[in-house]
Order: sequence, then structure tokens, then C-alpha cells
Amino acid sequence: MDMASHPLPPYTDPAATQRARWEELAVHAAEANAFYAPDMLAAAIDHLAADVGVRLIEAHDGERLIGLLPVTVRSRHGRLPIGCVANWIHDHCFFGAPMIARGQEAAAWRSFLTQLDDAPWARGFLHLEALDAAGANAAAIEAVCVEQRRGRREIHRYDRAMLRSDLTADAYWDSQVRAKKRKELRRLQKRLADLGLVESRLLTDRSDVAHWCGAFLALEASGWKGREGTALDCKPADAAFFRAACAAGFDAGRLHMLRLDLDGRPIAMLVNFRHGAGAFSFKIAIDEEFGRFSPGVLIEIANLHAVQDDPAIGWMDSCAAPDHPMIDSLWAERRTIVQYRIALHGRGAAQWQRAAAFAIANGVESAVRLLKGQG
Repeated sequence: MDMASHPLPPYTDPAATQRARWEELAVHAAEANAFYAPDMLAAAIDHLAADVGVRLIEAHDGERLIGLLPVTVRSRHGRLPIGCVANWIHDHCFFGAPMIARGQEAAAWRSFLTQLDDAPWARGFLHLEALDAAGANAAAIEAVCVEQRRGRREIHRYDRAMLRSDLTADAYWDSQVRAKKRKELRRLQKRLADLGLVESRLLTDRSDVAHWCGAFLALEASGWKGREGTALDCKPADAAFFRAACAAGFDAGRLHMLRLDLDGRPIAMLVNFRHGAGAFSFKIAIDEEFGRFSPGVLIEIANLHAVQDDPAIGWMDSCAAPDHPMIDSLWAERRTIVQYRIALHGRGAAQWQRAAAFAIANGVESAVRLLKGQG
């Protein structure tokens, strides 16, 4: 099903049935993605999609929803003036795997691609980013593209930190972090404790959600992100999305929010979202007045204990940039993130336009790599 470019608000009727189907799909998803789970996706559609033109491609097995892929149409592909369809990755979305029912991966991708082949609005090719190279979607995409003799090209990959271990938090900390650094952090913890009562807290009360969200927005805006205009509170739509996602995430049991307090004042806060057996680290904020105590690292220590002590969380994706100096030094595991370019088929002029766009993008990319000596 190809829905309108801006669906009805998911939180109100008559879209309640639609939201229930999304939730059922999320429960049985082959690959966890908190950013496309109903709470975060609905909040993003409500507050971030107005000027983007988001379309929701649904795959069905009879009446059953087996796949959900949010896409947008882009007028450019990187620096190339070539239009394409892309999975929707807004500024606050760090993983792009569509929601697909376990066991229905290939069927869902056949449906997605057929619908895009037939859609008159689908330009160029399908650009997919922020996928797990070892995930269920990547495997299904490869299999379906081979089956259909459909062009597919990996155009970028990088590794980012993740936490996946059966060790206790203390054992993991001792095995991963150098002794010298552990000693320095213990010294910082002691110096911070000399200033007052230091407490780490996990959000557990629904009545505190709005207050914690306000505290996070203020804390983030007080630092460098606020000065550069990239903090959530710098844009009303971003702040509204954050508040809505946190509220809905808490109600769904997916919000995992921590804070580090000094005499009741937050000096570091961390927001994660859970889905299935995993979790995704979303945003972190610190009080730069206490930067000499490394509050960002100290709250990550608290997060390590919260994750490793929770049997329902099997792993956490850092969602960090590659080679991140802080989290890479704390978490040993890595997740390989990839981007794909996938050919779209069609009829008549659409077939020729799409084939040309796919070939041109591949050709330019190959030429650039050759010039850079990358083969």
C-alpha cells in the first residue's frame, strides 16, 4: 500500500487501527529498529514530516501487515543532480532498517520493490542507508536482488561501537578499559563526590517524563549544540518530536532514560530507546560547567550497569559516528553500517530513466574512486 505523502496523525482515530497493526509488526520484527517502532515513527511523522513528503510503503500477506518502509523522494543523490527514492532518515534517526515480520523478509522486500517499480512518483533508484551489514534486511535485499537480477551496489560502509556481552558490567569494564583510565575515572568520581551528593537515576515514573524531557532539552541547549543551533530545543518541531517520542516510548515500555545528578541537579543525561532484545543510544547531554569531571563518561558507566543488569536488553547500538573517541574506548564490539543503491525497474520512459540514473551514479562513483586510487 502506498499511503499519502503525509498520513493521518497516528495518535488519533481513525488511524488507531493503523497504529495497532504497526505495533503488532514491531513485536514480531525480524530486525530491531527503535526509530521505526510505532512510538518514534509516529512522533516523527507528526512533527518532522510536514515539509519532507514521507510515503509509507506497506507489504502484506493477505490481510496481515508484514513490512513497513518509510521513504522520501530526493531531488539529488549526494552531489549528483539525480533524483532517487530513499528510506527516510531524518536528523534524529540513526538506523534505517524497515520493519519486517520475522520469516517474511524476502516476501516483504519483493513487495516493496514491486510497488516502487510500479510507482510513477519513484525516481531513479532506491537509496538505502543506515542498515546493518549483517542484519536480516541486508540478507533479504541481496537474495531478492539476485533472484530478480536487479542491480545492487554497496556504496559505503563503516563500523560504529556497540555493546554486546554476557559479562557483568564490572567484568566488562575491567576487561575493556585500560587500568590507567579506570584509575583516573575513579579519581574524578571522588572529586565530584567532594562537591555534593552524586546520584545516578533511571526514569521509572510516568509523571516524571515531561520534567525529565524539559531538563534534557535545557541541558543540551546549554552546551555547544545550543551555541551551534543543533540542539533539539533550537527548533520547536525537534523539541516537540522529542517530547512526543519520549512520552510514547515510555508508554510502550521502550524509553530508557538516565541522569547523573549532583545535589539533585542533572549534570549529564542519556536517552536510549529499546526495541525487541536491543536498544539504541539516542542522545546525550552534559553540563559543561562540570566538564573537568568527564560527566559524559560517568553517565556511560551508569548506562553500562543499567544495560548489563537488565536481562531484557541483549545489546545496545551506540548510534555514534565512526571512530568516536569516547564510546569507542568504552565499548569493544562493533556494528558495520552500510548504504546500498538498488536499481528500480519499470515500463517505457520510466524504465529508461531509472536504468540511466543507476548507471550514471555507479559510473561517477567508480570514476571518483579510481581518481582517488581506491580501485
